[in-house]
Amino acid sequence: MPPITLTQISNAFSYGLKRDYVSWNNISYNAKLAAIASEDQSFPDHNGFDWDAIQKSLHPKKNKKSRIPLGGAASTISQQTAKNVFLWQGSGFTKYLRKGLEFYFTFLIEKIWGKQRILDVYLNTIEMGPGIFGIEAAAQQYFHKPAKNLSRAEAAMIIACLPNPKKFTVVPISGRVAWRYPQILQQMRNIEDDEDIQKIIGNNR
Repeated sequence: MPPITLTQISNAFSYGLKRDYVSWNNISYNAKLAAIASEDQSFPDHNGFDWDAIQKSLHPKKNKKSRIPLGGAASTISQQTAKNVFLWQGSGFTKYLRKGLEFYFTFLIEKIWGKQRILDVYLNTIEMGPGIFGIEAAAQQYFHKPAKNLSRAEAAMIIACLPNPKKFTVVPISGRVAWRYPQILQQMRNIEDDEDIQKIIGNNR
């Protein structure tokens, strides 16, 4: 795991920094499944980029009935991991520079790390509340328990705060999280028996 990321540094000044990296086996099966169900159901199958989702996001009016991630974004878990670990947040010109570098780092981690490692790093580094980074810090902050003990509903609630964890709060539960986490639970049930997903997250229900 990276000792600290640029996103964590930028947040530390305003919100402080809560994080606690944990090993793959200390992350709840439910959290792994919830992340894929909500953010990137094609995660086992793509090479880092979900081209169908990207096309749909560019032409939303033509694809109103098409399935896109519940998070509403075309970015895959691999892309989000590359951005969170190696790059920075921002807009304007730097956004386009970052996007180019994101493509490079996404390709790199897909080739070197593989899916399980990418999901591991993703769940350990993504922001899940103001100044709260990673599933362990989120589990402790919101439910006062380690990440390995999260229930399905608790995992879905945490993941439901994405992609805007400062606005979509878990505790107190925001309207967005309350509306979204039951949808994530349904998607978890829908995809759980997929063999490719089970190869990544492990069948330790």
